[in-house]
Amino acid sequence: MLHGYGPSLLEGALLTLGVALASLLIAFGLGLAGALASLSRSRVLRTVAGTYTTVIRGVPDLVLMLLVFYGGQMAVNAMGERLGWDYVDIDPFIAGVLTIGFVFGAYLAEVLRGAFLAVPSGQREAALAFGMTPGQVLRRVVGPQMLRHALPGLSNNWLVMIKSTSIVSVIGLSDMMSRAGQAAGATREPFVFYLAAAGMYLLFTTVSELGFAWLGRRLAVGVRQASL
Repeated sequence: MLHGYGPSLLEGALLTLGVALASLLIAFGLGLAGALASLSRSRVLRTVAGTYTTVIRGVPDLVLMLLVFYGGQMAVNAMGERLGWDYVDIDPFIAGVLTIGFVFGAYLAEVLRGAFLAVPSGQREAALAFGMTPGQVLRRVVGPQMLRHALPGLSNNWLVMIKSTSIVSVIGLSDMMSRAGQAAGATREPFVFYLAAAGMYLLFTTVSELGFAWLGRRLAVGVRQASL
């Protein structure tokens, strides 16, 4: 049915999943930093966080991808000429992961900011009065509750992120969409291969939804017990 292109599509699917997972790590780190900056008392940090989210919301993901890949390569090589380096060819995987992580970091910053605000401030004040350091309060009191509130938003952004990885094909990365396009061109059966790619994306999102549902039940155990 796939004319021998099944293994190639599977390799592309694994690469797509790798891009998504690596991007999620970067996005969560940037999102956490952005959320803490937007909630800080520093006006400078709040301005930086607000500018970050505003720019990302206003510029399409594809444009950012091309800017990072081509613009970043020009900037690195311009610096390299001054330092006497050889020509540097930016890896499409790295460029794709950095761009997607940077884009979704802005969205997760808003998700995590709302989750932090959902935790009653009295709990933080009580923990500080008990003698905990701010870091301990974040790890032991605020963080676990924040994660429970943020889980729906994290789930939605992760599902969108998986689908957004398809744009990495424009910078030459042989992901699932790129390989599906190559197979479609070689066999002249685009419907078959793009349908196969759609099925793989659907599989990824379905498994992810089941995983987030399980995690949500795990995080809600203490809440349900406390309400009994």
